[in-house]
Parts: sequence; C-alpha cells; structure tokens
Amino acid sequence: MAPLLCLDLGNTHTHFSVVGAAGTDVVEVMPTAALEAPADEFATRLTRLHAERPTLAGVAFCSVVPDATPRLRRVLAAALPALPVFQLTHQCRLGVPLTYPRPAEVGQDRLANAAAAYALGAVPAVVIDLGTAVTFDVVTASGGYEGGIIAPGLAVMRHYLHDRTAQLPEIDSSLAVGRAIGQSTVEAMRIGMVVGFAGMIQALLDAVLIELAARGGPVPTVLATGGCAEYFSGKLRQPVQLRPDLTLFGLAAAWRLNQ
Repeated sequence: MAPLLCLDLGNTHTHFSVVGAAGTDVVEVMPTAALEAPADEFATRLTRLHAERPTLAGVAFCSVVPDATPRLRRVLAAALPALPVFQLTHQCRLGVPLTYPRPAEVGQDRLANAAAAYALGAVPAVVIDLGTAVTFDVVTASGGYEGGIIAPGLAVMRHYLHDRTAQLPEIDSSLAVGRAIGQSTVEAMRIGMVVGFAGMIQALLDAVLIELAARGGPVPTVLATGGCAEYFSGKLRQPVQLRPDLTLFGLAAAWRLNQ
C-alpha cells in the first residue's frame, strides 16, 4: 500500500500523519486556528513531510469544521499541489452500510472511525473518541454505522465552570487526582472534572452495551481514541483497545475503498 497523508481537522486541533503498509508514522498536531491566514507554518510542515516521504500517493482528510475546510484545501494546494485530495463524506464507501437516518449530519471523523473499525475486523464495535466533544459510535455487522452519543469533552467541562461562575478559577488540564475529597477549590474542581468525567464515560458505555446485549448479538469490541483516551480507557470496567491513530487509519482505509 502506497503511503498516504491523512489529516483529521478537529474543532481545536488538526492531527496528521502518513499512513502506509507498515502502519502510521508519528502523529503530528497543529492548532486548527493555524489554518487562518497566514498558514505558512502549516504549509511548511506539510512540505517537509512530503520531502521526507516523496512516494505519497495522495491526501485524505476529514473535517468537523466546515468554515476551516476551504482554508485546509488552500494550504494543501499550496504545499502539495501534485497530490490528489480525498475528503471523506457520508457519500463515500466505509466498508459497512450507513444506516443512520440523517447521514449528512454524521461528523466525518465519526465516519472515519467506522471505516477503521471495519478495516481492523473489529465489528461489532463501540468507538469512543475523547476529543473536544466525546462521541460514541456503534458499528454492527447487520446495521453498519447505526449512530451513537455526543457528550461534552473534558476541556469543555473545565472551561465551562470558570466561564459560567463568578468565583471559580480557570484550572489547567492536569488529570492528577489523589483523593475524592478536595481540600481546596482547585482540587475540588479537578476531582469533579476527572472523576465525574470517567463516571460519565462508564455510564454511557454501560447503556450502549446493555442495549446491544438485548439484541442477542456478540459482545462488541470497544475502541478508544482521542486526546484523553489513554488516561480514561484504563479506568473503565470493560477491556478497551487503545488506538490513538484510529481516525487517520480509518481515513486511509476509506481512501482505498473509494479509489
């Protein structure tokens, strides 16, 4: 399989890497805001990456920020003008059917995650993506991509407490919690954020697994990706396969299906 540059354009960050037969290279991260003009730094990094991997077959990307998508295309045209560009949408092949009632509403990153679950042979699967928003996506052998859950991510919770109250401070993104009873305002906030967030993930996963079990099918594989996945996947009762590159891997799989 020829190497492919894959980009996941998210609300806060854009992740990108080269995906080839040997797997995924080191995943690089840029603030999505870097796509604002001038986007020289982003273009420079992509040009350097192409120089290191001159056999790139093309570019595949997904975007959940419609306003930023044209800016990404301009950066790609400037930095990688010779490479064909593929954007994953609900009209593309995923390897599994898309039975969601309103397919155009499904985030493109969620479609990539469904394609990845299929390519990994992990169907039925529940994919948990812990980014700016937390998404749960259910992929089954009979229904394909069926839908899922959207919940606030950890950073959203952290900023909301500060933004919507008069006396609660802005806290950093540390996930270190040593006890359940806070001895300061900051510690109390961090406990509520970290422990409460883990409890939310577990409760949502339990509800999905109970509903799937009622159908009588096999136990699904649980896949986790996103910025907080490594920390929280170890705090769930169910076994979880951690795949930090899941969305990018799914983009490469979708590219192959749609050529």
